[in-house]
Amino acid sequence: MGEHSDEQNIRLNKFLSRSGICSRRRADELIAAGRVSVDGNVVSQLGLRVDPNRERVSVDGTPVAAPREDPSGQIYLALHKPSRVVTTLSDPQNRTTVVDLLPHNLRGQRILPAGRLDYLSEGLLILSTDGDFLNRVTHPRYHLPKTYSVKIRGGLSRKKLDAVRSGMRLEGSVDLAPVPVEVLESSGREIHWLRFTLRQGINRQIRRMCHQLDWKVLRLIRTAQGPVEMGGLKSGSCRHLESEEIRALLRGSEV
Repeated sequence: MGEHSDEQNIRLNKFLSRSGICSRRRADELIAAGRVSVDGNVVSQLGLRVDPNRERVSVDGTPVAAPREDPSGQIYLALHKPSRVVTTLSDPQNRTTVVDLLPHNLRGQRILPAGRLDYLSEGLLILSTDGDFLNRVTHPRYHLPKTYSVKIRGGLSRKKLDAVRSGMRLEGSVDLAPVPVEVLESSGREIHWLRFTLRQGINRQIRRMCHQLDWKVLRLIRTAQGPVEMGGLKSGSCRHLESEEIRALLRGSEV
C-alpha cells in the first residue's frame, strides 16, 4: 500500500484535494482521524503516497473517484445546492454562494452555473467553465426537462392537477405549457409530495403555480436536469459529470 515506485504516485492529501473532496489541510485532518482507507486498510500516515490507477481510496467507507482531466481543460460539475444558498459567484449581503460550496482547488476557476435555483430551493445545479456548453444547456430552444420534487400544504383535487397538466395562465397573463405532475406521497389531507417536470424557463414557475392553486410550498428540490440525476449526492457536495452525461446534455437526450 503506497509503496509503488511508479511515478504516478501522489500524496494522499493531494489526491483527495484533486478529487474535489476537500482541501489538503482538511484531508490531513481526515487521515489523522482514521477516516481514510486505501484498499480497505485505514491509514494514518500523513505523507503516504498512492497510485490512483492501482489503489482504491475511500473516505468514511465511500470510494473516491480519481480526478478526471477533460481533454479540453474544461470543468463540468453537478452540485447539490442546499436551501439558503444563492446561485451567484458573489453576494453583497455576504450570504453563502454556490462557489463557497466548491472544493478549495476549484474555487479559483471561473465556474458558472447553468441557470439558477432560488435562494430557498434545493437540489441539482450544473456548473461549468465551458461557456458554449452552458449556453447549449440553458438555451430554451432545446427544452431540456427539469424534474422537481415539491412538498406542499393544501388540498389536492383532480381539477387543480388537471389545470397544471393542461397548461395554466399565471397572473400577469403568462401562458404556461402543460406540466406533467404526479402525486408521490400524501400525509393526511393537507401535506403532499408532488413531482413536476418543466420544459419552460419561466421565473419561479412552480412557486407561482402553487400560489395560484392555494398550495403552500414547504420544500422544492430539483432532482434532475435533462439526463443528469442528483441521485445520492449529499447536500452541499459536488461531483464531476461523467463523459456520457456531458454528451447527453449536448444532445438534449437521455443517457
